[in-house]
Amino acid sequence: MNNQERLMKVVLAPHITEKSAMAAEMRNQYVFKVAKDAKKPEVKAAIEMMFDVKVDAVTISNVKGKTKRSGAKLGRRPSWKKAFVKLSEGQEIQFLDAE
Repeated sequence: MNNQERLMKVVLAPHITEKSAMAAEMRNQYVFKVAKDAKKPEVKAAIEMMFDVKVDAVTISNVKGKTKRSGAKLGRRPSWKKAFVKLSEGQEIQFLDAE
């Protein structure tokens, strides 16, 4: 797998919540669900390539899967990795085509 293919597989999806929407508005920071083995430089390169923006900083956190119960059965949601991406001044990512 070449580098460009790897970068396309690093970012899985935007993580859109009320908290991430506020971060995007106030701090120009966007949140993404990324691959479990993704590193900060890979996430930075992937975001810059996919959205054609300049990234200032990347912070990554591991989110533990929650234990859930369905009747007598105990189950577990999968753990995943979350990346907080801070963009340079004047840069913006449009997820929805709202005008």
